[in-house]
Amino acid sequence: MRHRKGFNHLGRTSAHRKAMLANMAASLILHKRITTTTAKAKALRSYVEPLITKSKDDTTHSRRVVFSYLKNKYAVSELFREISPKIVDRPGGYTRILKLGNRLGDNADMCIIELVDYNENLLESADQKGKSTRRRRGSGKKKAVEAVEAVDAVEAVDAEEAVEAVDAIEAEEAVEAEEVVEEVAEETVAETEEVADTVEAVEVEEEVKEEPVATDEKPEPAEEEDGEEKEKEE
Repeated sequence: MRHRKGFNHLGRTSAHRKAMLANMAASLILHKRITTTTAKAKALRSYVEPLITKSKDDTTHSRRVVFSYLKNKYAVSELFREISPKIVDRPGGYTRILKLGNRLGDNADMCIIELVDYNENLLESADQKGKSTRRRRGSGKKKAVEAVEAVDAVEAVDAEEAVEAVDAIEAEEAVEAEEVVEEVAEETVAETEEVADTVEAVEVEEEVKEEPVATDEKPEPAEEEDGEEKEKEE
């Protein structure tokens, strides 16, 4: 009779059952998922999850307690180094059981037991799914009309803002063009004044060159002409 039976003996003795569960727990920690029967997976879940909770406190005492259950130092290192940082914010429920169907030989119910935080496919699908919303049928038309009106109002406001922006840009461009014209005019006036000054300076120099030079020397009388005149008188 199974009065107040607290767990499944799995048809094994106590020592055999504990050794089997320790071996399966070490395999689950090292490989992150294993395939077994559903009865063994349920027994393993109640065996390994308290050990995972114990790994959140990384102390020498916790490591020794976990090693007394797992009997595998590599599994203990993997649990405390790799797994515990991932499950530190999860309050229990570290494993998942996925049914596979019945085994061909003895028709046993088979399943996969895995660590929840290491199934990347399910994590990605959960992120992509997002939140689902419920909608009523009656208020759909009104909401659609209101949405269209809101969109039209937004478009009108955007159009007005665009026109104002274009006008402001044109005004700025006109002001800039006037400033450019004024600068060009000032530059041309300055250049013409410089050219006029240079022309006047050149004309003054030419006039100075053309004027005769006044000297104080008197022309000497020609002695030859005086001699010729005296000869004629004689």
